[in-house]
Amino acid sequence: MSLSLVQSRALLGLEAAAVTVEVHLANGLPSFTLVGLAETEVKEARERVRSAIQNAGLAFPHNKRITVNLAPADLPKDSGRFDLPIALGILAASGQIDAAQLAGHEFAGELSLSGELRPVRGALAMSLALQAAGESARLVLPPGSADEAALVPQAQVFRARHLLDVVRRFLPGGGDRGAGADGAGGGDDAASAAPHDGWSRLAPNPLPACADYPDLADVKGQAAARRALEIAAAGGHSLLMMGPPGSGKSMLAQRFAGLLPAMTPHEALESAAIASVGGRFSLARWAQRPTCSPHHTASAVALVGGGSPPRPGEISLAHHGVLFLDEFPEFPRAALEALREPLETGSITISRAARRAEFPARFQLIAAMNPCPCGHLGSPLAACRCTPDQVARYQGRLSGPLLDRIDLHVEVPAVAPQELVQAPAGETSQAVRARANAARERALARQGKLNQALQGQEIDTAIGLDRAAAKFLNSAATRLGWSARGMHRVLKVARTIADLAGSQSTEVAQVAEAVQYRRALRAA
Repeated sequence: MSLSLVQSRALLGLEAAAVTVEVHLANGLPSFTLVGLAETEVKEARERVRSAIQNAGLAFPHNKRITVNLAPADLPKDSGRFDLPIALGILAASGQIDAAQLAGHEFAGELSLSGELRPVRGALAMSLALQAAGESARLVLPPGSADEAALVPQAQVFRARHLLDVVRRFLPGGGDRGAGADGAGGGDDAASAAPHDGWSRLAPNPLPACADYPDLADVKGQAAARRALEIAAAGGHSLLMMGPPGSGKSMLAQRFAGLLPAMTPHEALESAAIASVGGRFSLARWAQRPTCSPHHTASAVALVGGGSPPRPGEISLAHHGVLFLDEFPEFPRAALEALREPLETGSITISRAARRAEFPARFQLIAAMNPCPCGHLGSPLAACRCTPDQVARYQGRLSGPLLDRIDLHVEVPAVAPQELVQAPAGETSQAVRARANAARERALARQGKLNQALQGQEIDTAIGLDRAAAKFLNSAATRLGWSARGMHRVLKVARTIADLAGSQSTEVAQVAEAVQYRRALRAA
């Protein structure tokens, strides 16, 4: 048969669209043509496939006119993920493997010149796309990529280390070569293959019993900052910490993920799929909430995503986790302003002239900054060397609309050396997480979402302000000149504080504490 069809998938954002690799062998002037809106790395598959087939001891049809079409033709294709399906299509079209047995399978993998299979991005997205479509196709992937795809429950994933491992499963008459009752390589024989066999079926990986995070007990002192972290974890709020260098801001931020509840299977898969598309997935961090800490020289594209084809940025890689921005005012102004919409919506839409992609970005922002360029404004341990103009310019790098979207502003003062040495260990992350989770459960039982996500009429319904608290809040808002957004932020933080206290209504004490977290930046 001179025509063969092999199924694969292309990545466009988080979507893994189905692609049919059509290979046709014809008489005529020998050539190898690849069409179907392929990027440069896909077109280079011609040389990789040719060498891999030859070095594997198989016959490459040199005397044929080879045409490979990646359908649909208007869908962009990138990376070396189509090497394996192209090679299998050529072998099937030339009669070296059984084309009929390829039905019901999907393939992806980059080929080395020796025929070894190398991992590709987005394997988990492929497996999730199959599950969402309700298809029962078997995925054949390289090591590493197969481990990702097997995280999806009920997924049928097979790992192959070499082109020959795949070819052996689809040889003509392969049914008597241990393929099993469910087709080539799909039966129990594949799962119980000898350890030296390069083909095996992978069992789904369950969620780990517990994730390993740094413990908050490592931080000594800083009671106010620890309290703010607990409130942020309980209500899903964003947090800005301001203090001199070495006061513990980074330590606190790196331990924040340990205060959040364990990831659900859906959250773990969604977070891992984004990491897989971004090329950052690691099985060792499976079901751990990510903490992304980009350098302050990161551009707006690095933070929110972009490129061609669109790739997820740091805010999407931090989905269901933490985005920690140290040296907050040092980030480019455009990068910081690009955070404003995702902080509100929980997603980012990247639109380019020819392509559009949407990535989720439901992250918790933890930002840290010094109060002035030298960092010692207000510190009892060192004198500040900055002029009032320098302080104003430094703090002015953060726009009012951006600060308005950060729920909690807390000062992290310097800790005296004697206090640092003599102070006992702080409260553990486990104890703080238990209280934060209990407050989360109260909020979810009352309104079905965290307090940070309340909008419009939901705020009035859920807050439950008593009369004295409402009077106090109105007085504070008038005196401090808050916007409507700022006032709503205070209400949501107060509701979280009430949930931590187990209170049904929001009282004056809780509103007063929430007001303390909306103070303006310190001036010189």
